[in-house]
Amino acid sequence: MRTPAHAVVLGGGLAGTLAAAALSSHMDKVTIVERYHLPDGPGTRRGVPQARHAHLMWSGGARAIESLLPGTIRRWTVAGARQIGVPSGLVSLTAQGWLRRGPRMQFIIICSRDLLDWVVRKEVLANDRITMAPPAQAVALLGSPARVTGVRVRDEQSGQETELEADFIVDATGRTSQASSWLANLGLTAPAEETVDSGLTYATRIFQAPKGTPTDFPLINVQADHLAARPGQSATLIPIENRRWLVTLSGTRGGEPPTEASRFVDFARGVRHPIVGDLIARARPDSPVYGSHSTANRRRHFERLPHWPDGFIVLGDAVATYNPIYGHGMSVAARSAAALHHGLARHGMRSGAARRIQRTIAGTTDGAWTTATSQDVLYPQAIGAPPTMAARLMQRYVDRLVKTASDRPAAAAAFYGAFALSKPMAQLLSPKAALATLLGPTRPALSAPPLSDELLFFARPSSSSE
Repeated sequence: MRTPAHAVVLGGGLAGTLAAAALSSHMDKVTIVERYHLPDGPGTRRGVPQARHAHLMWSGGARAIESLLPGTIRRWTVAGARQIGVPSGLVSLTAQGWLRRGPRMQFIIICSRDLLDWVVRKEVLANDRITMAPPAQAVALLGSPARVTGVRVRDEQSGQETELEADFIVDATGRTSQASSWLANLGLTAPAEETVDSGLTYATRIFQAPKGTPTDFPLINVQADHLAARPGQSATLIPIENRRWLVTLSGTRGGEPPTEASRFVDFARGVRHPIVGDLIARARPDSPVYGSHSTANRRRHFERLPHWPDGFIVLGDAVATYNPIYGHGMSVAARSAAALHHGLARHGMRSGAARRIQRTIAGTTDGAWTTATSQDVLYPQAIGAPPTMAARLMQRYVDRLVKTASDRPAAAAAFYGAFALSKPMAQLLSPKAALATLLGPTRPALSAPPLSDELLFFARPSSSSE
């Protein structure tokens, strides 16, 4: 008679709950071990300070979640999230100019991070095969260099340690993951790490949308110019549930945004275009200003290790973190969980399966990593290896492709598909996209944001910052 298979997921955030959903199709029992108590509804989750800032779920990530939890997009929208078309619902100033709005090619789910996590968590925990263990912190892996057989966890209140035996362990503990040291303690090699840090700082505040603003208000994003030899500064306005605007400001070293409420609007007006600042100048603040410095791109190359134990996988932010300004972290975590599901379906639990799956998970990070690091390393005082000549040539090509995307559908389809993580980065070099990029745009760049007079009314100049 077959022994029931048991998996343990370390981390109860989005990556962890999605990993549990993936495992539930292949295991008899899945236990989630989370360090902190989780809220019963869409509330703030301890240990995730970055949750207060702008988050996007790109269509590539949303589709991955749908494959694991069918109906999630509908559940998000019922709960108050919005699905906006790209580029139809996006007003974005890139380094190459304003993107024109046109027919939907991809989409983004927009809402608060708390709501997005809660909808997924609620659905996952409704699965009879998945249980949430009492709050505890993972402190060590059990087993040998050949196979992980469990995990030792510590109750932080009592200090008592417990050993959980499992056939499969997934580390989804995020940026603070100790997987490298856990592997070293088993006698394995710690992975090589890469860091590219632009020194970006975040400041976020929530506002009540002014009375009369339409429910289909677009996402507005004024990006930094990575081509200019000055600190990069940006402003993003995301309409979220309950008719609120979540506004995140950012700046690299030497151009950091303020955390003082009295200076928030002025900074937003001082980026490359004042549209976000003008809009929030008339809106009522609904939160304090929250700051964050956890924005470096870091990647652990587990896939390159010469030896990998069976029964152990690392995914999500525990593998790679990205400058959150690109909005890719959650989508990569979702695609990693989908890769875990497909890997187990293909390879099962046989020897070597975990190594193959870990390599596939590494591949899900490539597009987001390239997008973030190729631009971040160009800002003044950035930390990281300078780009190679090939990387510089590729960046110049992508810059021209983005400029062309406003006019030529082939360039637009390649750009939005790759950036939404719905298509591989290689799509950028497809013959159709390359030809369109070579030909370049057909019209002059837009001189103002593509907003109707009705929406521009709400950006009417105001001297009030509160």
